[in-house]
Amino acid sequence: MGIQDIIEGKKQWRAHMARVKALPPDYQIVYGEIQKYLFKVGPIALTDGPLLPGIVDFFEEGVAAGKGVMELIGPDVAAFADELIKDTPTFAEVYQRSITGKPGTTG
Repeated sequence: MGIQDIIEGKKQWRAHMARVKALPPDYQIVYGEIQKYLFKVGPIALTDGPLLPGIVDFFEEGVAAGKGVMELIGPDVAAFADELIKDTPTFAEVYQRSITGKPGTTG
């Protein structure tokens, strides 16, 4: 990864966060909670993939339709986030497999 790639990545991230800041306050709060949760859980393609921009797209559509954020995602933010990444490998799973050879077991 060269310096140009890093600069381009920062530009894309800033543009992404500008979209988030353009959302209503309740949407921004929920987005922030989803983002924190996903950073903890660690889906492998989180920052490079379509997941975070897709959430913003979904939220922008909800705002345009006049819906509240909880009306879109339901009452449980973590459950919503888990559903988004249910088929996505996480760093924790990869690490677990590297240690034990099987997911969900201890060494």
